[in-house]
Amino acid sequence: MVKKWMMAGLPILTALLVTPSWADEVSQVQAAVAPVASVTINKGDNTWMLLSAALVILMSIPGLALFYGGLVRAKNMLSVLMQVFTLFCLICVLWVIYGYSLAFTEGNSVFGSFSKVLLKGVTPDSIAATFSKGVGISEFIYVVFQGAFAAITCGLIVGAFAERIKFAAVLLFSVIWFTFAYIPLAHMVWYWAGPDAYTSADAAAAATATAGYLFQHGALDFAGGTVVHINAAVAGLVGAYLVGKRLGYGRDPMTPHSLTMTMIGASLLWFGWFGFNAGSALEANGVAALAFINTWVAPAAAALSWTLAEWVMKGRPSLLGAASGAVSGLVVITPAAGLVGVGGGLVMGLISGVAGLWGVHGLKRLLGADDSLDVFGVHGVCGILGALLTGVFASPDLGGTGVWDYVTNQVAEGYSILGQVKIQAIGVGVTILWSGAVAAISFKLVDLVVGLRVNGDAEREGLDVTTHGEKAYSM
Repeated sequence: MVKKWMMAGLPILTALLVTPSWADEVSQVQAAVAPVASVTINKGDNTWMLLSAALVILMSIPGLALFYGGLVRAKNMLSVLMQVFTLFCLICVLWVIYGYSLAFTEGNSVFGSFSKVLLKGVTPDSIAATFSKGVGISEFIYVVFQGAFAAITCGLIVGAFAERIKFAAVLLFSVIWFTFAYIPLAHMVWYWAGPDAYTSADAAAAATATAGYLFQHGALDFAGGTVVHINAAVAGLVGAYLVGKRLGYGRDPMTPHSLTMTMIGASLLWFGWFGFNAGSALEANGVAALAFINTWVAPAAAALSWTLAEWVMKGRPSLLGAASGAVSGLVVITPAAGLVGVGGGLVMGLISGVAGLWGVHGLKRLLGADDSLDVFGVHGVCGILGALLTGVFASPDLGGTGVWDYVTNQVAEGYSILGQVKIQAIGVGVTILWSGAVAAISFKLVDLVVGLRVNGDAEREGLDVTTHGEKAYSM
């Protein structure tokens, strides 16, 4: 039950695995194809994953909250903080109740099962497999780590329709979308039977047949390019269309009220992203180190390329552009962090800065949607770019790690860039269609039940006062 990717030099096929308790629950595949080797917990890996989970939580609160909060007008600052904070709490609770079970247990190619509802059977002795045979971490840590991913994904969406949506609508939409978009995509991309099931060609085929749909097709996603960024961006874009444009959009100034807050938020996001990407190795090893350095250099390159391009286009560089460029680089490297060499990560970062700038200016005009905080322009464009370029730069010929063959315990031969890019494109297409369809249905249902928008007077006065009865700032 896992994250999807394969790595050279270390056992990493295509998924972050969470196995059931080895003492109590042995998967059907493992029982059928081979005896399960003794799995032990490494305290160093456990410690690293505890820290990584905490870093991912930091990305949501306060990182994303402050990044988004600084970008809206002062009268809506508190409302954005409240949306991100409350969604974080809501998704964490839902993750424990049923999300983890449906995403990371064996079921079919789209959903898992209800076998671990309320974390049934998960104890302090339960082990989640890593990408090394016979090496595990405490399953409770993996539950938190993956739950933090789910929480920030839902939080990302709210930036697309900030400043005019009802708080109740945000909560109700998130419950529906989380259940029918995030969970199945996490299962499709990241669930598999784990490295210890791959003992022979026949055993590998049987194990892969129980994995998620996109895992079976070989899609690579180290830390969430499809599951997190494209998934959230598409849902946000659909929301921007269906909620409608802000009053005065295109006529009244809607400049960020505090770029200082946005800078702080972007910096916290970058800091937390080291746990997001390097933690996805599930071990404190060389793969984590590779993901760590790529998460360091790619956003730096992206911030510089965005700044330079903006300087040329507009005649001056901006702090907002530099911060947005860094986030673009973080997004593009997410699916590739532990799969591409440092040179590949650097190139991806440089490209993403220019792509993100185009996304929030040129593409935004073409789409005609009021994507308030450019969720699709950054996370959608750079998420798609990152997913596709992962197929290119994961090639050993370009310094990537290639694909790890767990049966032979070595890097698989004959890596095809064109073939892998086609597989990556399938993953992108499935994510766009699935997330978009679920989002459209979810927003329509929410509109019927509670309505999507606040009334015009409330929007003009600001959501801080009209929805929450508070102000972010006192005069």
